[in-house]
Amino acid sequence: MPLSVGSQAPSFTLKSKSASGLSDVTFPVAGKNTVLLFFPLAFTGVCTQELCDITAGLSAYSALNADVIGISVDSPFAQEAWAQKEKIGITLVSDLNKEATKAYDVLFPGLAGIGDTSGRAAFVVDKNGIVQYAEQTATPKDLPNFEAVQAKLQTCNAPKT
Repeated sequence: MPLSVGSQAPSFTLKSKSASGLSDVTFPVAGKNTVLLFFPLAFTGVCTQELCDITAGLSAYSALNADVIGISVDSPFAQEAWAQKEKIGITLVSDLNKEATKAYDVLFPGLAGIGDTSGRAAFVVDKNGIVQYAEQTATPKDLPNFEAVQAKLQTCNAPKT
């Protein structure tokens, strides 16, 4: 079961790689809504579809005051090569040691007999660091409900009465 709604989201600083080099990325992003997308592995069909679709609709997330961060157990170097090849425009971070994957409780054991990876999961963390939406898909082939993710982001942005 993934980390539950209403929980304080664990904070992590993981490595990301771009043309300018390695950098640290801390999430959730302080003072902003953050969408965390855990995915099993770069260079695989469903993961490529998911992150290319998110990249194509990134403006919708920006309009909802949200940063989108993709997290996998791949090295930051593999993630960068994949992002360049597929023109993925979201920030990708490496959870090579599986620390964030375990803290968010989305470890997928023994994927295709090659080892433990992140399961496919989506979290919405509000600007106060509270998990507002948590979903881990039944199988790595299933995609999260992105309509529900965006609907939750809308409620995170609604004025409090």
